[in-house]
This record gives sequence, structure tokens and C-alpha cells, in this order.
Amino acid sequence: MEENKFQALSQEEQQELIEKYDPEAGTRKLTGLTAKIAFFGLLAFSIFQIYTAAFKPLMAQLQRSVHLGFGLSLIFLLFPASKKLRKKGGVAWYDAILAVLSVGVGAYWPLMMEDLVMRVGRLTTLDFAVGIIAILLVLEATRRTVGLPITIIAAIFMVYALYGPYMPGFLAHRGLTVERLVQTMFFTTEGILGTPLGVSSTFIFVFLLFGAFLIKTGVGEYFNDLAVLIAGKRIGGPAKVAIFSSALQGTISGSSVANVVTSGAFTIPMMKRLGYKKEFAGAVEASASTGGQLMPPIMGAAAFLMVEFIGGGITYWDIAKAAAIPAVLYFAGIWIMTHFEAKRLGLRGLKDDELPNRAEVLKKLYLLIPIVSIIALLMTDISVMRGALWSILITVAVSAIRKETRIGFRGFIDALIDGARTALAVAAATAAAGIIVGVVTKTGLGLKMANGLIDLAAGMTSSPKGVLILTLFFTMVASLILGMGSPTTANYVITSTIAAPAIILLGVPDLSAHLFVFYFGIIADITPPVALAAFAAAGVSGGEPIRTGVISSKLAIAAFIIPYVFVLSPEMLMIDTTWYGTAWVVFTSMCGMIAIGAGMIGYWYRKVMAIERVFAVIAGLLLIYPERISDITGLVLFGILFVLQVFIKKEDKNKPAASEQTLSN
Repeated sequence: MEENKFQALSQEEQQELIEKYDPEAGTRKLTGLTAKIAFFGLLAFSIFQIYTAAFKPLMAQLQRSVHLGFGLSLIFLLFPASKKLRKKGGVAWYDAILAVLSVGVGAYWPLMMEDLVMRVGRLTTLDFAVGIIAILLVLEATRRTVGLPITIIAAIFMVYALYGPYMPGFLAHRGLTVERLVQTMFFTTEGILGTPLGVSSTFIFVFLLFGAFLIKTGVGEYFNDLAVLIAGKRIGGPAKVAIFSSALQGTISGSSVANVVTSGAFTIPMMKRLGYKKEFAGAVEASASTGGQLMPPIMGAAAFLMVEFIGGGITYWDIAKAAAIPAVLYFAGIWIMTHFEAKRLGLRGLKDDELPNRAEVLKKLYLLIPIVSIIALLMTDISVMRGALWSILITVAVSAIRKETRIGFRGFIDALIDGARTALAVAAATAAAGIIVGVVTKTGLGLKMANGLIDLAAGMTSSPKGVLILTLFFTMVASLILGMGSPTTANYVITSTIAAPAIILLGVPDLSAHLFVFYFGIIADITPPVALAAFAAAGVSGGEPIRTGVISSKLAIAAFIIPYVFVLSPEMLMIDTTWYGTAWVVFTSMCGMIAIGAGMIGYWYRKVMAIERVFAVIAGLLLIYPERISDITGLVLFGILFVLQVFIKKEDKNKPAASEQTLSN
């Protein structure tokens, strides 16, 4: 199959669409001397990170401040102040000044280390000025690379820190002076130079670099071909191709929007050509691409932050293993509903001449070796950073097997540049997230919010389980709102700091609580009204954006249900359980997803009548809810519905291919 046989968008159109919905991609086109400065700056950034990862990271303040200096200075060279300035090749004079100031901010800790340690807690006038400049640079860099939402949130939190005594009710606190706030933000490891930036300057960077090297091998296109070969001939094949390829793409992509556009440029035209409506086609790609952030082993880099935030000896592998079953159920739910929709519309799979050459695809199976290797390495005692570095070397070695995948010297340099460029937005977002964490730490806001949510729930019910479920609901709403318009790493930091403590106070295991807020922060990308991934998919499909977002949310219904399940029943996360307990939860949950899928689409083995749809959804919810009585009741309803569908099938001469019924009906 030719590489772009189904592709409707050119590379330029894809990039334009990514830039429209993903601020991280909106770099200016540099020329001349500034282009060379940016090139060598990005190269030096990667070399610094590789050196410290391979040998030994510097002291926390030094490692993080140098990382921040590289990130901020390169952001002001590459990211213009507004979208209108992107096409201009030169760097504005004020951006040059901001870049120089960023270098100074990054160098301040290494140059003044001894003095800063000696006068800990006391700021000089120069310290204060540098701290103020650092805060302002971080906020502006975040606005340019990530967008306004997280920038505004960080600014509001600082205002909250300063004006604590004037806040209403339980939000009131003693308040911080400006000097104390500046000290916390830049001269401790509780603010900008805190844990989020620390993870960015160590684990996340090398994994982004690993992803850049994988992309250079052409593994993204290979995922598409492999997905078409495996799922293309099945009923409604192209939709299943989108699900399968997006799950694989999630192992190397850190952006739902970028995943939607690059993968969707290939899969969405296939789905439309087969007969799926354009909104449904866009919704399949949006929901699947967003789910890529939930797919181990990389999970949009948030898993690295989770290790640091949870602590207590939890490892990266513990998190990846716990997230595996929920991720499988998430994609299974989308797969089930696209299958039923294809049956309802009478859609076929791809024809033989539309499939890639099987022999050629199988010859490139070696491209999966680096992904297998990173999983295997993470299961050992080797450090996460060393595992990523070894995987980069394995990727380079594996790429040499065939000429078309080989990473030469130029490709090697390009991967270093691309990895560093991808890390810029993460550096800015984690620095801004550090501001939020610092304020929460100093004011006790996390505990205040947690107690506030629990009190709100307790005021509505006296049942302990009712309080937990209501608290989960309020936390879900907060996570969806906080996650709108924020990248994966930043939205996890925000939701885990503000929302997770409420669940943990009710006795929920830390890992369950953190995965709960992580899930809802991620699916904000497909939840209207701010559904960036769905809007990007609508840009590819030509569909109506809000409707695409609504259908995306329906297809991703598992993501709205499964987090409740693994909080109420940690067996799904393989916590304190037997293989039998885990297998039972998976079995009942999968049956539940089939029932819910049939109820929402309105088709199973035949058309599902209105009353059957109601009972199908009820059966699905009962099966997913982790109680033996509900499981048995749900299985009985499931069995009855199955019998009605298979053995009392009504004769229907008018097959569903001509049906005009839409998903929303």
C-alpha cells in the first residue's frame, strides 16, 4: 500500500492544524544567525541532558535551573508572542532581551550557589529581582507554549497566596509577603524549581528523546501499516485501524492533538470513504488518540511525575502495570462501539487491494524491538533514565537493519534537536505547575479543598459509600475543568495537587486516587466545551466540532466509568488481589462494556429496541460496579439480552445499511 494512499491532508496542512489546536507546535521559522543559535542551543540542551542522565544528575537546584535556563531562552527564540508573528523569520528585539534574561536566570544558581546556600532564607535585592524576573519569564513562556489556561491558573494561585487573609470561608489563610512568595518560587525546591521541573529535567526529557529517535525510524507510519494489516479487513475496519494505531502511537506521542492530526490524516479519510459519518470518524480518532496518553508504558510522561508525587517506594513499573487493565478496557470500549456502529450501518472492511503488502510489513517487525526493550528494562532494577538511554541506543542499532529505517548521522542530530524542541513546552508547563504546587504547599490549599469537597458530599448523604461516590463525582468535575486546555504533564500536576487529596482522605489508596484524577484530566481533551483533540479531529474530517466532541465522549464512556471502578475495587489495578479476583473484574467489566456499547449505539446482533437499550445500559453499569450481587444481577440481565438478540432475532428484510439513525439517537 502506498504510504499516503488514504491521506487527505498534506504535511503542511497537518502542521497548520496542529498549530491551531496545540500551542506547543507553534514555533516561528527562523533564518540566518538566529536559526543557527537556536539549532546549537537545542543541540546543547540535549547533550547536557544526556550527559547528566548517563553519568550523574547535578544537585537538584543546579540541574533544574540549568534545564529551566535552556528551556526559557529557547522558547523566546522559537515561540513568538502571538500567532500572527509565526511566519516572520526574525526574532523581535524584546524576544532577544527575554532570551538573554532567561540565560541569566538559568545561570544564577550555578554562579551564586555558595552564597545562596550560606544566606538561606534571606534575599538580597539582586536575589529578589532575579526571582521576580524568573516568575514573569515562566508565566510568559508558558503562555506562548501551552496557552492561557494554565498561565491564568498559576497567576491566580499567586494572588491567592498574597491575599489569603481576605479569602472567604475555609479558603482563608495567613497570607505570604511578596518577598516570601519570591523566595518560595525560585529559591527553594517547592516552587518553580520543584518536583515537576525536576522530573522534566531528568526522566521526561530522556523519554521524549527516545520518542524522537523512534519517530526517525519511521515507526509512526509503520504503526499505521501494522494496524491496517491486523484490523483492516474486519467489519468497519478503518475505525479499528484508528483505534489500534492510536494505541500504539500513544507509546511515543506526548500530545493528543498531534496524535489526532498525524494519525487521523491517514485513518479519518479511510473511515469516511467506507461510510462512517464525518463526525463519527473524527470522534473515533479523537477518543483513540486521547486514550494514547493513558496507554503504558509512557502514558504522556505523567507516570514519571506520579512516581515522585506518590512516593512510598512505588516504582515506574508499578504504575505502568496498574494502568494496563484500565487502558485495555478503555480501548475495548471504543472498539466495541465502532464495531456495533459498523454492523448497524452495514459497513464492510477494507478490500485486499487496499491492504499493505503483508511481507513488507512483517519484514519491519524489528521496529517494535525498542518498545519491547523499554518495557523489559523498566521491569528490571535499572533506573528509569538509564533504561531510556539504553532504549535510544537500541533504537539506533535496530534502525540500521534496513536502509529505509536507518538513522544516519544527520538523522541522529535531527532527533536530538526534535527531542529538545518537544521538551520546551514540558519545561515551561512543569515550571508553571511548580508555582501551583508551591502555593498549595505554603497555604495548605490542597487539604482545605479536600476537606471542602468531603464536607460538601457529607452534607448530601450520611452513607460512607455515598460520601465517597459524591466526593469522586466532585473530584471528577474539578479534574475535567482543571484539565481543559492543559498538556498531559501540567494537568496531572494540577489535578493531583488540588483534587486527589480529597479521595485519599477517605482511605482510597494513593495510586488509585492519582490515576482517578489523571484519567479525568486527560479526557478533558474530548469533553466539550473545550475538547481540543475533538476539535482537531473535526478539522481533519470536516465535521462539526461540538458534535464531534459529544460523540467522542460517548465512545470514551469507559473513561468516565472505569476510574470509579478501580477506586471502589483496586483489583482492577492489580492491588492486593489474586489473579482470580483480577480476572473476574476484567471479565465482568468487559461484559459490561459490551452491554453499554450496545445500549448506546442501538445495535448488537440486531437492532436494539428502546427498552432493551435502557436495560443494556443498566446491565452494563451493574456489571462494572464491583459488587458480587450487582455482578450476578448484571450477568442475568446480560444473558437475557443476549438470548433476545441471538435466538429471538426478528426478521428484518431492510438491512441496516440504509439506516439514517445517528449515534445520538
